[in-house]
Amino acid sequence: MRGLAAMQDRGFRWFFLARTITMVTGSMSSIALAFAVLQIDNEATSLAGVLAAFTISNIVFLLIGGVVADRLPRALIIQTCYVFDILSIGTVAVLLFTGTATVPLIALLAAVNGASSAFVLPAMQGIIPQLTTPAHLQQANAMLSFVRSAVTIGGPAIAGVLVATAGPAWAMVVQAAGWLAAIPILAMVKLPPPAQGEKATMLADLRTGWREFWMRPWLWTVVLAFMIMNAIHAGAWGVAGPFIANNDPLLGIAGWGWVVSAEGAGVLVMTLLLMWLPLRRPLRWGMIGMAAFALPLTMLGVHPAVVLVAIAAFVAGAGMEVFGTGWSVAMMENVPVEKLSRVSSYDMLGSFVAIPIGTLAFGWLITHVDAGTLLVASAIVYAVVALSTLLVPSVWRMGRADGALAAR
Repeated sequence: MRGLAAMQDRGFRWFFLARTITMVTGSMSSIALAFAVLQIDNEATSLAGVLAAFTISNIVFLLIGGVVADRLPRALIIQTCYVFDILSIGTVAVLLFTGTATVPLIALLAAVNGASSAFVLPAMQGIIPQLTTPAHLQQANAMLSFVRSAVTIGGPAIAGVLVATAGPAWAMVVQAAGWLAAIPILAMVKLPPPAQGEKATMLADLRTGWREFWMRPWLWTVVLAFMIMNAIHAGAWGVAGPFIANNDPLLGIAGWGWVVSAEGAGVLVMTLLLMWLPLRRPLRWGMIGMAAFALPLTMLGVHPAVVLVAIAAFVAGAGMEVFGTGWSVAMMENVPVEKLSRVSSYDMLGSFVAIPIGTLAFGWLITHVDAGTLLVASAIVYAVVALSTLLVPSVWRMGRADGALAAR
């Protein structure tokens, strides 16, 4: 079956299984963490501080993570980081169970988790081309997105109910169990050894990654756009959204879970399409799809009713998946695999660097200005930034690598 063609590759099958387990068990974590903090201290600034701790730590270690992921076996890096993730998230669960959790302690453990992610994310980006063929890249990325979106549909909704009834600690226990199960499965992934070229210093490796990043205008243009877009997304959606849900009965905690699930449903539908239909202009349609996120932001500010925000989130989720798969394919087809983790780390650094500013700014803004005005203005800026990237010729014109579509 063409849509499942990547499953022909043994290494990808094992990686897909491990990644599926961690995505299933981890799908409740963001909601669990958000409401764990808000139950301790019902202040948007407290939640913003915890999220900022994760992101700042992630940013600090990203470039190092990219170099390490190009030097060492990527599956081993992921396994090692999962051990640290189990320890950090497990400690949060214990603190919540014993009633000893504080916002500073959770922020510290979130920082540990953020540092771990700085090594995992570049390794995962670089590992996929090693596990499948170029002709199967779109299907491989779409399949991973399919699982991610499928669990996003059920995970946040279940988390909303679980947090409202039993508390957030149980969701974190489930997540730690998923990482524990994934470690031995990743041991089955066999990769070629990293290229043993001339030994270079970490600084030289970073310079090489920067040259590869900067020589591609389509790459740094989109990254600059996401610097702004992710700051808005993290602040308006990640901080203002849960805060509104926690304090507005029109939405509520469980309702917010359904909204996030609807976003995942939109991604799910689009991944099904992308498993079968070739994405001939990955960046053009991807950035148009990203602009659709302005819809749920606007609705959240104008009238935060569950059904209306959920419908808008569904459309936005579909648009995000067009970009997500398109961006991964563009990176994997146009960046040499031996440098892909380093280039990905620059991509992530640029995309993530303003997220702490967004989380902290919206944590303050949501309690000091009118929520509707704030979110509508944010939606307008978000859409304008996303669509402005289409003015760059290499973003508008980029197609697929030679033979990638014909080989399907």
